Amino acid sequence: MGLPRIPSYPMPGAAELPASRVAWTVDPSRAVLLVHDLQNHYLSAFDTSAAPVPELLGNVRRLAESARARGVPVVYSAQPGGQSATERGLQQDFWGPGIPDDPHAVAIADAVAPAPGDTVLAKWKYSAFVRTELARLLCETGRDQLVITGVYAHIGVQATACDAWTRDLPAFVVADAVADFGPDEHLAALSWVAGRCGRVTTTDTVLSMLEGK
Repeated sequence: MGLPRIPSYPMPGAAELPASRVAWTVDPSRAVLLVHDLQNHYLSAFDTSAAPVPELLGNVRRLAESARARGVPVVYSAQPGGQSATERGLQQDFWGPGIPDDPHAVAIADAVAPAPGDTVLAKWKYSAFVRTELARLLCETGRDQLVITGVYAHIGVQATACDAWTRDLPAFVVADAVADFGPDEHLAALSWVAGRCGRVTTTDTVLSMLEGK
């Protein structure tokens, strides 16, 4: 139970990515950037000095900076620490007690920390939509696209992308701005999303779309 120790692995390159069934493009007037669960607790499963973490954090930072510069809302999901068994629900059965009641463990990694004006949502389940204000935020800001970054690709990232699809919201999973338990899980999550509910893309591609290049 709990998180595994995750060995270093290279971030997948563009040539390894699955072909998406859709050719959606990110529109900065419609998009929201989601930074999913990039908390110290989840990153502690990796050697944070080794691949894929430096590239993950660097790419998320680049995307967030570009989004803020263009008025694209940046939203963070973060699970609370010290949850009760009732609050955890079935996550307790699969993953144990979760994040401890420790400020460092709960905090979002410094390299991608929220900036003034960003939104941080308390997150309770795999999908960032469940029991959060994400759907309301999208509706109130008149936005209907979700660009997803963070961890873990085959769990919360994939679940959030699928949940977006059920709500008729185009989701973009940024392949080199997410990470997972290993290369097999990472690529499997990308393949599942590309074939069923979203567009798999890269940081450079999203930046070009945001910046109109």
